[in-house]
Amino acid sequence: MLLELKSFIIEESGTILAHILHLFILLLLVLLFVFIRKTKEQWNKINDYITSLTKTVNSIRYGDLTKKIDTIDIPNSEILSDSVNRMIESLHDRETMITEYQNELSKQNKFLEAAINSLSDGLIITDENDKIQRATLRVSEWFKVPGKDIIGKPISDFVVLPKRKTVEMLHDDEVTVIANPTASFLASSVELKLDESQKRFILILKNNTNQKELETLKEDFVATLTHDLKVPIIAETNMIELFLNENFGPISDKQKFALKNMQTSNKELLDLVQVVLDTYKIKDGKIALHKENIMLKSFIEEIIEEMTPIAQKTDNKINFILSRDIRVLADRFQLKRVVKNLIQNAISYGSPKSPIEIYIGEIPKYITIRIKDYGAGISKSDIDKIFNKYYSAAKKFRKIGTGLGLYLALQILKAHNGELTVESEEGEYTEFCIKLPA
Repeated sequence: MLLELKSFIIEESGTILAHILHLFILLLLVLLFVFIRKTKEQWNKINDYITSLTKTVNSIRYGDLTKKIDTIDIPNSEILSDSVNRMIESLHDRETMITEYQNELSKQNKFLEAAINSLSDGLIITDENDKIQRATLRVSEWFKVPGKDIIGKPISDFVVLPKRKTVEMLHDDEVTVIANPTASFLASSVELKLDESQKRFILILKNNTNQKELETLKEDFVATLTHDLKVPIIAETNMIELFLNENFGPISDKQKFALKNMQTSNKELLDLVQVVLDTYKIKDGKIALHKENIMLKSFIEEIIEEMTPIAQKTDNKINFILSRDIRVLADRFQLKRVVKNLIQNAISYGSPKSPIEIYIGEIPKYITIRIKDYGAGISKSDIDKIFNKYYSAAKKFRKIGTGLGLYLALQILKAHNGELTVESEEGEYTEFCIKLPA
């Protein structure tokens, strides 16, 4: 009986243990199912988050900066989402700024282009090989070629430059536009300063046709007028000479003094008219010369003798400082005109009672005649202008002058293949130097 009871107890214990084991396994399965389910939900959330992040990044890549990443229930996702969203906002702000800046640049560019195209002058940008890189509408009109067909072409396809000159060397040079052969153009260039190795130049092309025609008309008018003025002046000079010679009867000393003053003024007037006439006969130094060998000592002394009465009026003394006599080949009449003009300027603008000094000498390739006065001098702003046609400092000193004397002197010396230079210190001295080929 005891054995049976013991056997029963053992059997029942085994059954209970088996049930407990089954329940434990079942519990484990339930817990595993719950864990797997939870894990799957979490992975789904992560997958959705990554998908959303990927879509947002792709949208940014293609320029859409309106997308945002929503925050989900994943640890630390909020920090990442906020960082990405702030980056998107920053990019959007920068894009807005760039767009506004580009719009402003576009407006400025259109404004500048319109301003440049409205200029009466044409602008051409060339490279160091004289090939056109850009050109304004004005240039396209003058060349009679669409703008796109100009780019990349050599400037020589459209413009005939002066001999032995490139674009870089142009400075108010007269050029011919092939499509407008009857028009007159002036060209100048400046280097375009850019931070690169290749040189570029801006060629400024100016249509000078109307101005040239106007100047031609003016020159013809003045030449005709001065030519006609010579006739009555010469007649008046001859009449004064007859009075001085007492051909019409005796004259008093006072009358003789007045007539001589009239004769001097008449001669100065005739010289002025002659200078104007000669200026219009001269074009770029093309003067008919009759050269001869001239000994400068006697030549200068002869001129000083003629100019001394004029110098005496202002108590100026003309000093000829001679080291040795020099021979020069030149046109006597034209060279005399140059020297007399420079002495006259020295008398007019030098200080009264101060000396006027004349030196002759030699430097490499040239024989020189220097004329120096001590007076007002020439300012630095004027010294580059004094050889220009019509420029005169006479008004500053309340004197009469055409502004043609120095221009004419320079043209005469150019015809001799010579030069005329000047050095001056304002308020101290002025020295002109005539240079003739040795």
